[in-house]
Amino acid sequence: MTTPVFLGSEIYRGSTYGSWHPLRIPRVSTVMDLCRAMGWLSAAQYRQSPRAKPKALTAWHDPLYIEALMRAEETQDVDDATRARHGLGTVANPVFPEMYRRPATGAGGALLAVELLRAGGVVFHPGGGTHHGLPDRANGFCYLNDPALAITALRQQGLTRIAYVDIDAHHPDGVEHGFKGASDVLMISVHEERRWPFTGALDDDGGGNCLNLPVPRGFHDAEMALIRDMLILPALAAFSPEAIVFQCGADAVTDDPLSRLCLSAQSYWDMVAAVQSLRCHRLLVTGGGGYNPWTVARVWSGIWATLSGQDIPDHLPQDGEAILRGLSWAGHSKGKSPPATWFTQLHDRQDETPIRDIIRDRIALLSARPAAQGVLP
Repeated sequence: MTTPVFLGSEIYRGSTYGSWHPLRIPRVSTVMDLCRAMGWLSAAQYRQSPRAKPKALTAWHDPLYIEALMRAEETQDVDDATRARHGLGTVANPVFPEMYRRPATGAGGALLAVELLRAGGVVFHPGGGTHHGLPDRANGFCYLNDPALAITALRQQGLTRIAYVDIDAHHPDGVEHGFKGASDVLMISVHEERRWPFTGALDDDGGGNCLNLPVPRGFHDAEMALIRDMLILPALAAFSPEAIVFQCGADAVTDDPLSRLCLSAQSYWDMVAAVQSLRCHRLLVTGGGGYNPWTVARVWSGIWATLSGQDIPDHLPQDGEAILRGLSWAGHSKGKSPPATWFTQLHDRQDETPIRDIIRDRIALLSARPAAQGVLP
């Protein structure tokens, strides 16, 4: 496979966790529509994400949990025992009509991506990246853990060096739970400190294969670029992975309601371009968090443009602008009067800001660890 592939599904159009939930907004469907309006997504590049079969999900998830999740969707109800045991029917992980089919589609996309990557290539799966899910429990809006299923499937193909990189604002506690201490999986996470799920501390090395870099509020592009060039890229080069799973949750950008970080869309695109330039044989890029409909659409559409070699214009053409003008963000103050740039452009470069010493110090500390030199337990 030489042409990058985009995985999508119509299940994301109109599927919502509820009118009050942060995931009430359209995300994947908007990226599909915007990329098509821009002429970036041809029929040959697009693949329908299948729904994973229950048996495939049990490669990482507990069969009893999968049964409980399917039953909750069928009955649209969860009893107290199931809620306590499996985390279903909570404020974060509510009962909704597609509560099994939607995450199973995300998981199916990840498994299809691994198959497509068997011969090498690049796959973008914006419906993936549900990195909080636990083997037997829904967690942090994540009913299933598609990155963990992808890593498991890559292992089943015989790969022995798999890298997982995560730049979501929230630490990937579910993925670390599944692979901490593994000698064949290097995990790198950059996430906001003192932010849910309150895991991924600087001194948490996951048994030797995890590089966790919590960053302070106000974290910005220049700081991310330093982390990219001084930690992430050297660690990946030293490890020489056969496959990279790259989670690009869009909630670390300015104006996302669930973080206090200040990255631009350009920072994400630069990171994706840098990882792609390593020419790893297999690259799977997923979505993840992101709770402002305009910033998510801009970040992820630009990621696809970057992966597929498209030029991102300074101003959107009329068809592209119409997609963004059609969005709404009910229940949030910034949805009442969005700035014009949210409709008219994808670029949102920041002013140059000094890099803080705390970032330099943490990079230096992590760079000295064996995992940063490609040496895993």
